[in-house]
Amino acid sequence: MTNKKVRVRFAPSPTGALHIGGVRTALYNYLFAKQQGGDMILRIEDTDSQRFVPGAEAYIVEAFEWLGIKFDEGVHVGGKYGPYRQSERRDIYKTYVDQLLSDGLAYMAFDTPAELDVQRAAILNFQYDASTRMQMRNSLTLSTEEVAALVAAGNQYVVRIKIEPNEDIVVNDLIRGKVVFNSLVLDDKVLYKSADQLPTYHLANIVDDHLMEVSHVIRGEEWLPSAPLHVLLYRFLGWEDTMPSFAHLPLLLKPDGNGKLSKRDGDRLGFPVFPLQWTDPKTNDISSGYRENGYLPEAVVNFLALLGWNPGTEKEIFSMEELIKTFSLERCSKSGAKFDYEKGKWFNHQYIQLQSNAELATLFLPVLAEKGVEAPFEMVEQVMALTKERVSFVKELWDQASFFFVAPTSYDEKMAKKRWKENSAALLAELATLLEGIDDFTAARTEGDIKVWIEAKEYNLGGIMTAFRLALVGEGKGPYIFDIIAVIGKEETLARIQRAIDVLK
Repeated sequence: MTNKKVRVRFAPSPTGALHIGGVRTALYNYLFAKQQGGDMILRIEDTDSQRFVPGAEAYIVEAFEWLGIKFDEGVHVGGKYGPYRQSERRDIYKTYVDQLLSDGLAYMAFDTPAELDVQRAAILNFQYDASTRMQMRNSLTLSTEEVAALVAAGNQYVVRIKIEPNEDIVVNDLIRGKVVFNSLVLDDKVLYKSADQLPTYHLANIVDDHLMEVSHVIRGEEWLPSAPLHVLLYRFLGWEDTMPSFAHLPLLLKPDGNGKLSKRDGDRLGFPVFPLQWTDPKTNDISSGYRENGYLPEAVVNFLALLGWNPGTEKEIFSMEELIKTFSLERCSKSGAKFDYEKGKWFNHQYIQLQSNAELATLFLPVLAEKGVEAPFEMVEQVMALTKERVSFVKELWDQASFFFVAPTSYDEKMAKKRWKENSAALLAELATLLEGIDDFTAARTEGDIKVWIEAKEYNLGGIMTAFRLALVGEGKGPYIFDIIAVIGKEETLARIQRAIDVLK
Protein backbone atom coordinates (compact mmCIF):
# COMPACT_ATOMS: atom_id res chain seq x y z
CA MET A 1 0.00 0.00 0.00
CA THR A 2 1.53 3.32 -1.06
CA ASN A 3 -0.70 5.63 0.99
CA LYS A 4 1.25 7.91 3.29
CA LYS A 5 -1.55 8.17 5.82
CA VAL A 6 -3.20 5.26 7.64
CA ARG A 7 -6.91 5.15 6.86
CA VAL A 8 -9.19 2.41 8.19
CA ARG A 9 -12.92 1.85 8.00
CA PHE A 10 -15.66 0.11 9.91
CA ALA A 11 -18.47 -0.81 7.55
CA PRO A 12 -21.48 -2.42 9.24
CA SER A 13 -24.73 -3.37 7.52
CA PRO A 14 -27.90 -1.74 8.96
CA THR A 15 -29.64 -5.08 9.44
CA GLY A 16 -30.29 -4.91 13.18
CA ALA A 17 -28.42 -4.35 16.43
CA LEU A 18 -24.63 -4.14 16.37
CA HIS A 19 -23.09 -7.38 17.70
CA ILE A 20 -20.41 -7.03 20.37
CA GLY A 21 -17.97 -8.78 18.01
CA GLY A 22 -18.48 -5.93 15.56
CA VAL A 23 -17.82 -3.45 18.34
CA ARG A 24 -14.48 -5.14 19.03
CA THR A 25 -13.57 -4.99 15.32
CA ALA A 26 -14.36 -1.27 15.28
CA LEU A 27 -12.34 -0.77 18.48
CA TYR A 28 -9.25 -2.47 17.02
CA ASN A 29 -9.55 -0.32 13.89
CA TYR A 30 -9.82 2.78 16.06
CA LEU A 31 -6.83 1.89 18.26
CA PHE A 32 -4.67 1.10 15.23
CA ALA A 33 -5.63 4.27 13.35
CA LYS A 34 -5.16 6.60 16.32
CA GLN A 35 -1.80 5.06 17.22
CA GLN A 36 -0.62 5.65 13.65
CA GLY A 37 -2.00 9.18 13.50
CA GLY A 38 -4.55 8.04 10.93
CA ASP A 39 -8.24 8.42 10.18
CA MET A 40 -11.20 6.14 10.77
CA ILE A 41 -14.28 6.02 8.55
CA LEU A 42 -17.82 4.84 9.37
CA ARG A 43 -19.33 3.52 6.16
CA ILE A 44 -22.80 1.96 5.99
CA GLU A 45 -22.99 -1.08 3.70
CA ASP A 46 -26.69 -1.07 2.87
CA THR A 47 -26.59 -2.77 -0.52
CA ASP A 48 -28.75 -5.66 0.72
CA SER A 49 -32.09 -3.89 0.43
CA GLN A 50 -33.99 -7.03 1.53
CA ARG A 51 -32.36 -7.03 4.96
CA PHE A 52 -32.41 -3.29 5.69
CA VAL A 53 -33.87 -2.52 9.14
CA PRO A 54 -35.12 1.00 9.99
CA GLY A 55 -33.32 2.53 12.96
CA ALA A 56 -30.25 0.31 12.72
CA GLU A 57 -27.96 3.03 11.39
CA ALA A 58 -28.92 5.48 14.14
CA TYR A 59 -28.39 2.69 16.68
CA ILE A 60 -24.86 2.06 15.36
CA VAL A 61 -23.94 5.75 15.59
CA GLU A 62 -25.35 6.06 19.12
CA ALA A 63 -23.48 2.94 20.28
CA PHE A 64 -20.12 4.32 19.18
CA GLU A 65 -20.83 7.71 20.71
CA TRP A 66 -21.56 6.00 24.03
CA LEU A 67 -18.37 3.92 23.81
CA GLY A 68 -16.19 6.93 22.99
CA ILE A 69 -15.07 5.56 19.60
CA LYS A 70 -14.86 8.66 17.42
CA PHE A 71 -14.90 8.65 13.62
CA ASP A 72 -13.07 11.17 11.46
CA GLU A 73 -15.41 10.62 8.49
CA GLY A 74 -18.69 8.87 7.96
CA VAL A 75 -22.45 8.99 7.61
CA HIS A 76 -22.86 11.15 10.71
CA VAL A 77 -19.85 13.47 10.34
CA GLY A 78 -19.38 13.78 6.57
CA GLY A 79 -16.04 14.03 4.78
CA LYS A 80 -14.58 14.61 1.34
CA TYR A 81 -14.85 10.94 0.26
CA GLY A 82 -18.62 10.70 0.68
CA PRO A 83 -21.34 9.77 0.34
CA TYR A 84 -20.78 7.15 3.04
CA ARG A 85 -23.91 5.07 2.43
CA GLN A 86 -23.45 2.55 -0.33
CA SER A 87 -27.05 2.94 -1.48
CA GLU A 88 -26.15 6.53 -2.41
CA ARG A 89 -23.20 5.46 -4.58
CA ARG A 90 -25.01 3.43 -7.29
CA ASP A 91 -23.63 5.39 -10.23
CA ILE A 92 -20.08 5.00 -8.94
CA TYR A 93 -20.35 1.21 -8.78
CA LYS A 94 -22.02 0.91 -12.18
CA THR A 95 -18.91 2.45 -13.80
CA TYR A 96 -16.77 -0.41 -12.50
CA VAL A 97 -19.37 -3.08 -13.30
CA ASP A 98 -19.28 -1.88 -16.90
CA GLN A 99 -15.47 -1.89 -16.86
CA LEU A 100 -15.31 -5.50 -15.71
CA LEU A 101 -17.86 -6.54 -18.36
CA SER A 102 -15.98 -4.65 -21.08
CA ASP A 103 -12.69 -6.27 -20.09
CA GLY A 104 -14.22 -9.77 -20.14
CA LEU A 105 -13.55 -10.23 -16.43
CA ALA A 106 -17.24 -10.50 -15.54
CA TYR A 107 -20.40 -11.61 -17.33
CA MET A 108 -24.16 -11.20 -17.18
CA ALA A 109 -26.22 -14.15 -15.93
CA PHE A 110 -29.97 -14.45 -16.57
CA ASP A 111 -30.63 -17.72 -14.70
CA THR A 112 -33.86 -17.63 -12.73
CA PRO A 113 -34.06 -18.93 -9.13
CA ALA A 114 -35.97 -21.96 -10.45
CA GLU A 115 -33.26 -22.74 -13.02
CA LEU A 116 -30.59 -22.52 -10.34
CA ASP A 117 -32.60 -24.88 -8.12
CA VAL A 118 -32.68 -27.44 -10.93
CA GLN A 119 -28.88 -27.33 -11.16
CA ARG A 120 -28.49 -27.66 -7.40
CA ALA A 121 -30.70 -30.72 -7.45
CA ALA A 122 -28.82 -32.28 -10.35
CA ILE A 123 -25.24 -31.50 -9.29
CA LEU A 124 -23.91 -32.39 -5.84
CA ASN A 125 -22.40 -29.32 -4.11
CA PHE A 126 -23.23 -27.20 -7.14
CA GLN A 127 -21.47 -23.88 -7.47
CA TYR A 128 -21.56 -21.41 -10.34
CA ASP A 129 -17.96 -21.55 -11.63
CA ALA A 130 -15.75 -22.50 -14.56
CA SER A 131 -17.02 -26.09 -14.46
CA THR A 132 -20.72 -25.18 -14.71
CA ARG A 133 -21.10 -21.71 -16.18
CA MET A 134 -21.10 -22.89 -19.81
CA GLN A 135 -24.22 -24.96 -19.02
CA MET A 136 -26.08 -21.90 -17.73
CA ARG A 137 -27.96 -19.00 -19.29
CA ASN A 138 -25.47 -16.13 -19.36
CA SER A 139 -23.60 -13.80 -21.71
CA LEU A 140 -20.90 -16.45 -22.17
CA THR A 141 -23.39 -18.92 -23.69
CA LEU A 142 -25.84 -16.50 -25.30
CA SER A 143 -25.21 -14.39 -28.40
CA THR A 144 -24.76 -10.63 -28.14
CA GLU A 145 -28.16 -10.19 -29.77
CA GLU A 146 -29.85 -12.54 -27.31
CA VAL A 147 -28.30 -10.70 -24.36
CA ALA A 148 -29.40 -7.32 -25.73
CA ALA A 149 -32.92 -8.62 -26.30
CA LEU A 150 -33.20 -9.98 -22.76
CA VAL A 151 -32.01 -6.69 -21.27
CA ALA A 152 -34.33 -4.68 -23.52
CA ALA A 153 -37.26 -6.87 -22.46
CA GLY A 154 -36.56 -6.03 -18.81
CA ASN A 155 -35.32 -9.48 -17.76
CA GLN A 156 -33.53 -9.34 -14.43
CA TYR A 157 -29.91 -10.37 -14.37
CA VAL A 158 -26.85 -10.43 -12.16
CA VAL A 159 -23.24 -9.72 -13.04
CA ARG A 160 -20.82 -12.43 -11.94
CA ILE A 161 -17.04 -12.27 -11.69
CA LYS A 162 -15.27 -14.66 -14.08
CA ILE A 163 -12.75 -16.68 -12.07
CA GLU A 164 -10.27 -18.89 -13.87
CA PRO A 165 -9.74 -22.32 -12.27
CA ASN A 166 -6.71 -23.72 -10.44
CA GLU A 167 -4.89 -20.48 -9.74
CA ASP A 168 -3.16 -19.83 -6.41
CA ILE A 169 -4.15 -16.51 -4.84
CA VAL A 170 -1.96 -15.15 -2.06
CA VAL A 171 -3.36 -13.07 0.78
CA ASN A 172 -0.72 -11.46 2.97
CA ASP A 173 -2.32 -11.05 6.36
CA LEU A 174 -0.81 -8.92 9.13
CA ILE A 175 -2.02 -11.39 11.78
CA ARG A 176 -1.96 -14.75 9.98
CA GLY A 177 0.96 -14.22 7.63
CA LYS A 178 0.86 -15.60 4.08
CA VAL A 179 -2.40 -17.42 3.32
CA VAL A 180 -2.75 -19.21 -0.04
CA PHE A 181 -6.12 -20.04 -1.64
CA ASN A 182 -6.70 -21.98 -4.83
CA SER A 183 -9.31 -20.45 -7.11
CA LEU A 184 -11.04 -23.85 -7.36
CA VAL A 185 -12.62 -23.11 -3.97
CA LEU A 186 -14.18 -19.90 -5.31
CA ASP A 187 -17.39 -19.57 -7.24
CA ASP A 188 -18.26 -16.84 -9.73
CA LYS A 189 -19.68 -14.53 -7.08
CA VAL A 190 -22.45 -12.10 -7.92
CA LEU A 191 -21.11 -8.53 -8.07
CA TYR A 192 -24.21 -6.63 -9.17
CA LYS A 193 -28.00 -7.13 -9.30
CA SER A 194 -30.17 -5.42 -11.89
CA ALA A 195 -33.24 -5.87 -9.67
CA ASP A 196 -32.22 -3.04 -7.34
CA GLN A 197 -29.31 -1.66 -9.41
CA LEU A 198 -26.99 -2.23 -6.48
CA PRO A 199 -23.69 -4.07 -6.17
CA THR A 200 -23.14 -6.84 -3.67
CA TYR A 201 -20.83 -6.45 -0.72
CA HIS A 202 -17.84 -7.82 -2.65
CA LEU A 203 -17.67 -5.18 -5.37
CA ALA A 204 -18.94 -2.22 -3.33
CA ASN A 205 -16.43 -2.98 -0.61
CA ILE A 206 -13.48 -2.95 -3.03
CA VAL A 207 -14.56 0.16 -4.91
CA ASP A 208 -15.18 2.11 -1.71
CA ASP A 209 -11.94 1.03 -0.06
CA HIS A 210 -10.02 2.12 -3.18
CA LEU A 211 -11.78 5.45 -3.71
CA MET A 212 -11.70 6.29 0.01
CA GLU A 213 -7.97 5.49 0.04
CA VAL A 214 -8.28 2.88 2.80
CA SER A 215 -4.80 1.68 3.77
CA HIS A 216 -5.70 -1.23 6.11
CA VAL A 217 -8.72 -3.52 6.18
CA ILE A 218 -9.03 -4.89 9.72
CA ARG A 219 -12.02 -7.20 10.01
CA GLY A 220 -13.25 -10.42 11.55
CA GLU A 221 -11.93 -13.87 10.70
CA GLU A 222 -15.28 -14.75 9.12
CA TRP A 223 -14.33 -12.52 6.16
CA LEU A 224 -11.07 -14.38 5.44
CA PRO A 225 -12.70 -16.68 2.80
CA SER A 226 -13.68 -13.50 0.89
CA ALA A 227 -10.13 -12.17 0.84
CA PRO A 228 -8.95 -14.02 -2.31
CA LEU A 229 -11.95 -12.71 -4.26
CA HIS A 230 -11.11 -9.19 -3.11
CA VAL A 231 -7.47 -9.64 -4.13
CA LEU A 232 -8.68 -10.70 -7.60
CA LEU A 233 -10.98 -7.71 -7.88
CA TYR A 234 -8.13 -5.32 -7.07
CA ARG A 235 -6.16 -7.01 -9.84
CA PHE A 236 -9.04 -7.02 -12.33
CA LEU A 237 -9.71 -3.31 -11.75
CA GLY A 238 -6.03 -2.43 -12.10
CA TRP A 239 -5.61 -1.36 -8.49
CA GLU A 240 -3.07 -3.89 -7.24
CA ASP A 241 -0.57 -1.17 -6.34
CA THR A 242 -3.05 0.48 -3.97
CA MET A 243 -4.46 -2.68 -2.40
CA PRO A 244 -4.78 -2.24 1.38
CA SER A 245 -3.08 -4.43 3.93
CA PHE A 246 -5.39 -7.09 5.38
CA ALA A 247 -5.71 -8.20 9.01
CA HIS A 248 -8.30 -10.81 10.01
CA LEU A 249 -9.12 -10.81 13.71
CA PRO A 250 -9.85 -13.95 15.75
CA LEU A 251 -13.47 -14.87 16.41
CA LEU A 252 -15.24 -14.24 19.69
CA LEU A 253 -16.23 -17.71 20.90
CA LYS A 254 -19.00 -19.01 23.14
CA PRO A 255 -18.23 -18.82 26.88
CA ASP A 256 -18.87 -22.56 27.05
CA GLY A 257 -18.45 -25.12 24.31
CA ASN A 258 -17.33 -24.41 20.77
CA GLY A 259 -18.40 -22.04 18.05
CA LYS A 260 -18.94 -18.36 17.44
CA LEU A 261 -20.59 -16.20 20.10
CA SER A 262 -24.27 -15.62 19.33
CA LYS A 263 -27.22 -13.75 20.79
CA ARG A 264 -28.63 -17.10 21.92
CA ASP A 265 -25.58 -17.57 24.15
CA GLY A 266 -26.33 -14.27 25.84
CA ASP A 267 -30.00 -15.15 26.28
CA ARG A 268 -29.07 -18.57 27.64
CA LEU A 269 -26.40 -17.40 30.09
CA GLY A 270 -27.81 -14.00 30.98
CA PHE A 271 -25.44 -11.42 29.49
CA PRO A 272 -25.85 -8.84 26.69
CA VAL A 273 -24.31 -9.28 23.25
CA PHE A 274 -25.27 -5.79 22.05
CA PRO A 275 -23.77 -2.48 23.24
CA LEU A 276 -27.19 -0.83 23.66
CA GLN A 277 -30.67 -2.20 24.20
CA TRP A 278 -32.33 -3.05 20.89
CA THR A 279 -36.03 -3.27 20.09
CA ASP A 280 -36.77 -5.24 16.95
CA PRO A 281 -39.07 -3.02 14.85
CA LYS A 282 -40.87 -6.05 13.37
CA THR A 283 -41.46 -8.16 16.46
CA ASN A 284 -40.98 -5.57 19.25
CA ASP A 285 -38.71 -8.12 20.96
CA ILE A 286 -36.29 -6.35 23.30
CA SER A 287 -32.64 -7.42 23.55
CA SER A 288 -30.58 -6.20 26.48
CA GLY A 289 -27.59 -3.90 26.07
CA TYR A 290 -24.42 -3.24 28.02
CA ARG A 291 -25.39 0.38 28.66
CA GLU A 292 -28.81 -0.46 30.07
CA ASN A 293 -27.34 -3.29 32.16
CA GLY A 294 -25.20 -0.75 33.98
CA TYR A 295 -21.82 -1.25 32.35
CA LEU A 296 -19.57 1.77 32.09
CA PRO A 297 -18.36 2.41 28.52
CA GLU A 298 -14.72 2.48 29.62
CA ALA A 299 -15.11 -0.97 31.17
CA VAL A 300 -16.66 -2.41 27.99
CA VAL A 301 -13.83 -0.98 25.88
CA ASN A 302 -11.15 -2.36 28.22
CA PHE A 303 -12.85 -5.77 28.37
CA LEU A 304 -13.17 -6.07 24.59
CA ALA A 305 -9.64 -4.88 23.92
CA LEU A 306 -8.20 -7.88 25.77
CA LEU A 307 -10.37 -10.41 23.91
CA GLY A 308 -7.96 -11.43 21.17
CA TRP A 309 -5.10 -9.03 21.92
CA ASN A 310 -2.37 -9.46 24.51
CA PRO A 311 -0.39 -6.42 25.73
CA GLY A 312 2.55 -8.65 26.68
CA THR A 313 2.36 -7.71 30.38
CA GLU A 314 0.23 -8.60 33.41
CA LYS A 315 -1.48 -5.20 33.26
CA GLU A 316 -5.23 -5.42 32.69
CA ILE A 317 -6.66 -1.96 33.34
CA PHE A 318 -6.10 0.36 30.37
CA SER A 319 -7.59 3.73 29.62
CA MET A 320 -8.43 4.45 25.97
CA GLU A 321 -5.25 6.55 25.74
CA GLU A 322 -3.15 3.69 27.12
CA LEU A 323 -4.76 1.23 24.70
CA ILE A 324 -3.96 3.51 21.77
CA LYS A 325 -0.35 3.75 22.90
CA THR A 326 0.05 -0.01 23.53
CA PHE A 327 -2.06 -1.73 20.86
CA SER A 328 -0.46 -3.65 18.01
CA LEU A 329 -1.81 -6.03 15.39
CA GLU A 330 1.28 -8.20 15.88
CA ARG A 331 0.06 -9.15 19.36
CA CYS A 332 -3.40 -10.18 18.15
CA SER A 333 -4.10 -13.88 18.46
CA LYS A 334 -4.74 -16.15 15.50
CA SER A 335 -7.07 -18.36 17.53
CA GLY A 336 -10.52 -17.42 18.82
CA ALA A 337 -11.10 -15.79 22.20
CA LYS A 338 -13.67 -17.23 24.61
CA PHE A 339 -16.13 -14.58 25.70
CA ASP A 340 -15.70 -14.56 29.48
CA TYR A 341 -18.70 -12.45 30.49
CA GLU A 342 -17.82 -12.83 34.19
CA LYS A 343 -14.54 -11.07 33.41
CA GLY A 344 -16.64 -8.30 31.89
CA LYS A 345 -18.36 -7.86 35.26
CA TRP A 346 -14.94 -7.77 36.94
CA PHE A 347 -13.85 -4.96 34.65
CA ASN A 348 -17.00 -3.03 35.48
CA HIS A 349 -16.28 -3.46 39.19
CA GLN A 350 -12.78 -2.09 38.67
CA TYR A 351 -14.08 0.93 36.79
CA ILE A 352 -16.73 1.59 39.43
CA GLN A 353 -13.86 1.91 41.91
CA LEU A 354 -12.03 4.29 39.59
CA GLN A 355 -15.01 6.66 39.44
CA SER A 356 -14.89 9.65 41.75
CA ASN A 357 -17.56 9.72 44.44
CA ALA A 358 -19.16 12.68 42.66
CA GLU A 359 -19.28 10.82 39.33
CA LEU A 360 -20.86 7.78 40.98
CA ALA A 361 -23.33 9.95 42.90
CA THR A 362 -24.45 11.48 39.61
CA LEU A 363 -24.99 8.00 38.14
CA PHE A 364 -26.86 6.90 41.30
CA LEU A 365 -29.27 9.86 41.41
CA PRO A 366 -31.65 8.31 38.81
CA VAL A 367 -31.83 5.15 40.96
CA LEU A 368 -32.78 7.26 43.99
CA ALA A 369 -35.37 9.15 41.95
CA GLU A 370 -36.86 5.84 40.80
CA LYS A 371 -37.21 4.86 44.47
CA GLY A 372 -38.83 8.20 45.33
CA VAL A 373 -35.86 9.33 47.42
CA GLU A 374 -34.47 12.85 47.58
CA ALA A 375 -31.13 13.39 49.32
CA PRO A 376 -28.45 16.09 49.42
CA PHE A 377 -25.77 15.48 46.78
CA GLU A 378 -23.04 15.68 49.43
CA MET A 379 -24.69 12.87 51.38
CA VAL A 380 -24.96 10.72 48.25
CA GLU A 381 -21.23 11.27 47.65
CA GLN A 382 -20.45 10.10 51.19
CA VAL A 383 -22.57 6.99 50.71
CA MET A 384 -20.79 6.18 47.43
CA ALA A 385 -17.43 6.34 49.20
CA LEU A 386 -18.62 3.80 51.78
CA THR A 387 -20.37 1.32 49.47
CA LYS A 388 -18.79 1.34 45.99
CA GLU A 389 -16.21 -1.35 46.80
CA ARG A 390 -19.06 -3.82 47.32
CA VAL A 391 -20.66 -3.58 43.87
CA SER A 392 -20.00 -4.29 40.20
CA PHE A 393 -22.90 -2.15 38.90
CA VAL A 394 -24.42 1.16 39.92
CA LYS A 395 -27.85 -0.47 40.22
CA GLU A 396 -26.46 -2.78 42.94
CA LEU A 397 -25.71 0.24 45.12
CA TRP A 398 -29.36 0.43 46.21
CA ASP A 399 -29.14 -2.99 47.89
CA GLN A 400 -25.95 -1.91 49.63
CA ALA A 401 -26.98 1.63 50.53
CA SER A 402 -30.77 1.90 50.75
CA PHE A 403 -30.74 2.05 54.56
CA PHE A 404 -28.81 5.33 54.44
CA PHE A 405 -31.82 6.97 52.80
CA VAL A 406 -34.75 4.94 54.13
CA ALA A 407 -34.92 3.89 57.79
CA PRO A 408 -35.74 0.22 58.41
CA THR A 409 -39.35 -0.52 59.30
CA SER A 410 -38.73 -4.19 59.97
CA TYR A 411 -35.82 -6.19 61.31
CA ASP A 412 -34.17 -9.40 60.18
CA GLU A 413 -35.90 -12.07 62.24
CA LYS A 414 -32.99 -14.46 62.41
CA MET A 415 -30.57 -11.77 63.51
CA ALA A 416 -33.01 -10.27 65.99
CA LYS A 417 -33.65 -13.63 67.60
CA LYS A 418 -29.93 -14.29 67.92
CA ARG A 419 -28.54 -10.82 68.70
CA TRP A 420 -31.33 -8.82 70.39
CA LYS A 421 -31.03 -9.81 74.06
CA GLU A 422 -33.26 -9.07 77.02
CA ASN A 423 -31.10 -6.12 77.99
CA SER A 424 -30.56 -4.77 74.44
CA ALA A 425 -33.36 -2.19 74.67
CA ALA A 426 -32.01 -0.81 77.95
CA LEU A 427 -28.43 -0.70 76.64
CA LEU A 428 -29.44 1.10 73.44
CA ALA A 429 -31.51 3.59 75.44
CA GLU A 430 -28.41 4.32 77.51
CA LEU A 431 -26.37 4.58 74.26
CA ALA A 432 -28.93 7.06 72.88
CA THR A 433 -28.49 9.27 75.94
CA LEU A 434 -24.72 9.23 75.38
CA LEU A 435 -25.06 10.11 71.67
CA GLU A 436 -27.49 12.92 72.43
CA GLY A 437 -24.74 14.67 74.37
CA ILE A 438 -22.16 14.49 71.55
CA ASP A 439 -22.00 17.65 69.41
CA ASP A 440 -19.17 16.53 67.08
CA PHE A 441 -20.90 13.63 65.30
CA THR A 442 -17.90 12.54 63.23
CA ALA A 443 -17.03 8.86 63.06
CA ALA A 444 -13.81 9.34 65.04
CA ARG A 445 -15.52 11.22 67.88
CA THR A 446 -18.54 8.91 68.26
CA GLU A 447 -16.34 5.82 68.10
CA GLY A 448 -14.03 7.16 70.79
CA ASP A 449 -16.82 8.19 73.15
CA ILE A 450 -18.81 4.98 72.72
CA LYS A 451 -15.80 2.72 73.31
CA VAL A 452 -14.82 4.67 76.43
CA TRP A 453 -18.40 4.30 77.72
CA ILE A 454 -18.44 0.53 77.01
CA GLU A 455 -15.09 -0.01 78.72
CA ALA A 456 -16.10 2.07 81.73
CA LYS A 457 -19.33 0.13 82.11
CA GLU A 458 -17.62 -3.17 81.30
CA TYR A 459 -20.29 -3.92 78.71
CA ASN A 460 -19.84 -6.44 75.88
CA LEU A 461 -18.67 -4.48 72.80
CA GLY A 462 -19.90 -7.07 70.26
CA GLY A 463 -23.33 -7.40 71.81
CA ILE A 464 -23.98 -3.66 71.80
CA MET A 465 -22.57 -3.07 68.31
CA THR A 466 -24.64 -5.92 66.81
CA ALA A 467 -27.87 -4.60 68.35
CA PHE A 468 -26.90 -1.06 67.31
CA ARG A 469 -26.39 -2.18 63.67
CA LEU A 470 -29.74 -3.98 63.71
CA ALA A 471 -31.40 -0.76 64.86
CA LEU A 472 -29.68 1.34 62.18
CA VAL A 473 -29.80 -1.01 59.18
CA GLY A 474 -32.46 -3.61 59.96
CA GLU A 475 -30.05 -6.45 59.24
CA GLY A 476 -26.42 -7.41 59.67
CA LYS A 477 -24.88 -5.64 56.68
CA GLY A 478 -23.32 -2.32 55.80
CA PRO A 479 -20.03 -0.47 56.26
CA TYR A 480 -18.37 0.54 59.53
CA ILE A 481 -21.11 1.50 61.96
CA PHE A 482 -19.55 4.83 62.97
CA ASP A 483 -19.32 5.85 59.31
CA ILE A 484 -23.04 5.08 58.96
CA ILE A 485 -24.11 7.34 61.82
CA ALA A 486 -21.77 10.11 60.66
CA VAL A 487 -23.63 10.13 57.34
CA ILE A 488 -27.23 9.88 58.60
CA GLY A 489 -26.60 12.27 61.50
CA LYS A 490 -27.53 12.44 65.17
CA GLU A 491 -31.26 13.06 64.84
CA GLU A 492 -31.80 10.12 62.46
CA THR A 493 -29.55 7.86 64.52
CA LEU A 494 -31.54 8.55 67.70
CA ALA A 495 -34.84 8.06 65.87
CA ARG A 496 -33.74 4.66 64.57
CA ILE A 497 -32.61 3.54 68.02
CA GLN A 498 -35.97 4.52 69.51
CA ARG A 499 -37.90 2.77 66.73
CA ALA A 500 -35.93 -0.47 67.28
CA ILE A 501 -36.61 -0.28 71.03
CA ASP A 502 -40.34 0.22 70.38
CA VAL A 503 -40.60 -2.61 67.85
CA LEU A 504 -38.24 -5.18 69.30
CA LYS A 505 -38.95 -4.35 73.01
